[in-house]
Amino acid sequence: MVKGDIKVLNEFTHGKEEKVSKSEFKEVLSDILIGMAAGLKRDPIVILRIDGEELHEYISSPAFETDMVLIFSETATPNATMCDHIVKALQKLGVDQGLPPISDSWVMSNIVEPALELCTQDCSNDQQLISSQEIFLEELKKVLEKIVERLREQPVIVAHTENTYDGSAIKTLLANKFETDKVLNAVLEDIPRDKNGRLSKEYLRLALDSLAPSAGLPPYGAIAEMDKVTDEVFKMVDADDGKLVKEEDFKKLLLEILGSMMLQLEGNPVSVSTNSVVHEPLADPTSFLQTAS
Repeated sequence: MVKGDIKVLNEFTHGKEEKVSKSEFKEVLSDILIGMAAGLKRDPIVILRIDGEELHEYISSPAFETDMVLIFSETATPNATMCDHIVKALQKLGVDQGLPPISDSWVMSNIVEPALELCTQDCSNDQQLISSQEIFLEELKKVLEKIVERLREQPVIVAHTENTYDGSAIKTLLANKFETDKVLNAVLEDIPRDKNGRLSKEYLRLALDSLAPSAGLPPYGAIAEMDKVTDEVFKMVDADDGKLVKEEDFKKLLLEILGSMMLQLEGNPVSVSTNSVVHEPLADPTSFLQTAS
């Protein structure tokens, strides 16, 4: 390797090492960090330490019984066992109540399953069918109290993100004509054209994805609720017919799509949150890079 060169691993080399100069490395690293900063500004990450205290407070609050009665009425079925319903109830709870994501395999095996052993024992080998709301509440509380004990012994660190799409970012973009034109022109540079310079409306979705970061929108396919909003707007403006249009008409359609999405989100904002358990750092950073790539 030439002195001053650095080996980097990136998505473009498919896991292969590539030699780059220090200046090139700095440029690539700068782009990565700027992208990460923009993403964190849009979707800030909050680190939560779940140690059982919040769950204990929730169990002791009046809201607990009210919430569980509602869950019982929604999920109770004649042939289900007590444990079936307790698991369904746990799936309805989350970090807001002080319970880490039970979809995480470590949480399930180390926190939840040991607590569910009480349920299995009380259910006589899981054959006892659920019989009343009172019994359900009593048994569920036992399981949750056991989970509190496990969390006190082994607190769980959770990375929590929360975002609300209310159309405000689209409104900010559209209010600045210079910025809007700049974004649209940049997006249209990569859209194929026919010999007469016309663009197919089938590329409107691609164009919308390209300008999504500027409009505060997620990429299509990332959030089901937002995909539904996009699909409704595209249907409303008849954007999927594949017809060829002039560049100005293509821009007008994009603006119409953005304006319609803004109005829909202003009336019915879409809120999404994600919770990921933070496990211990990997011993070998290279294995993390390969996994991330």
